[in-house]
Amino acid sequence: MDVPVDDKVLDYEPHPLTEEGYSASAGALEELTRRAENHNQPPTSHIHGSSTSTESHKWLSKILPHGTIQSVENKFHLGNYVLDRQTGEKTWEAMSIYVRVGMHLLYYGSEQEKALHWKKTLQLLQNQSEKMGKEYDAPESKQHIVPFIQSFQLESTLYEMVEPDPNAYPTFNAFFAREIKESARPIADPENDLVTSSPADCRLTAFPTIDLATKYWIKGFGFTLERLLGSAELAAQFDGGSIVIARLAPQDYHRWHAPVSGTVRGIKDIPGAYYTVNPQAINEPGTLDVFCENKRSVMTLERSATGSPIAIVAVGAMLVGSIKYVGGVDTIGATVRRGQCLGAFYYGGSTVIVVYPPGEVALDEDLVRNSTGHKMETLMRVGWRTGVKA
Repeated sequence: MDVPVDDKVLDYEPHPLTEEGYSASAGALEELTRRAENHNQPPTSHIHGSSTSTESHKWLSKILPHGTIQSVENKFHLGNYVLDRQTGEKTWEAMSIYVRVGMHLLYYGSEQEKALHWKKTLQLLQNQSEKMGKEYDAPESKQHIVPFIQSFQLESTLYEMVEPDPNAYPTFNAFFAREIKESARPIADPENDLVTSSPADCRLTAFPTIDLATKYWIKGFGFTLERLLGSAELAAQFDGGSIVIARLAPQDYHRWHAPVSGTVRGIKDIPGAYYTVNPQAINEPGTLDVFCENKRSVMTLERSATGSPIAIVAVGAMLVGSIKYVGGVDTIGATVRRGQCLGAFYYGGSTVIVVYPPGEVALDEDLVRNSTGHKMETLMRVGWRTGVKA
């Protein structure tokens, strides 16, 4: 595993993505999704291969213009550190090769080229995401399941699943959005409804205010609560509030759960793009804000313990096929309890964002410290405590 020399991002200006670079990056992504159609190959040999491996570097060097690939390697560590909340250990997670290609697609050339480039990129990412969705909904895709389990060493987690037999799933997407036993994810302090929980098995950041989130983490231009939630009226209720960002990697359990108990007061589906939500994209100043650009669904709860509004935003990402609610929770007036499963993402990475109004939660100090002091995500599981009513 290749690990960078230090934790700091090197100070280089990104090389503009020329028309040649765009075409090469688009071709690289199409080649990766084509390779993924080979059911007999493990995903780490193509779409989920490490971007820092010698093999990946050689492959990209043959496809991408030298200036473009060198600039990205100078600008970014091709992966990121995460802190394990249970052990306190810092581990390095290499960026997958498909995310690496997605980073190239966030670049553009001149201002005149920018609008056209983004339009082409949007269409490309939508086409490839839909392609992967169809591919992994096909019966033949079940041949991917066992190689996927082996590649990401998920054998020890099979006992958690409602259906532990990989061969029982009709498609890869059915396995990807697998259901786990409720007992496998007990919630913290179940008798205390003032406690808030992690909405997912994830890499999590937590910020007491939106201003801190944009200072330390969300660096792309254009991020506002109004854009994220798709409503000025709703956003006004959270002005000055707290935010929790839960990023799901492809190997994670890919359902999200209620961080609080409450009653569903609103559901709003917002169409959008399929940009990568990798931290390198979120943390890069000057790029567009992917949270406000990507396809997402906003659920608003009235919290049982306080009567306050809570916004839960399920954000799709690069190669995500769909975002689906489960169990009828997307019905206005439905009641949900903390830790209850709300929905599932189908193939790809994704993110769940929880927004709290001012004074609604005092986020746990270790999560805030990791997010602001160390500028790192914390490995979390569904149901683990994230804070308590202030």
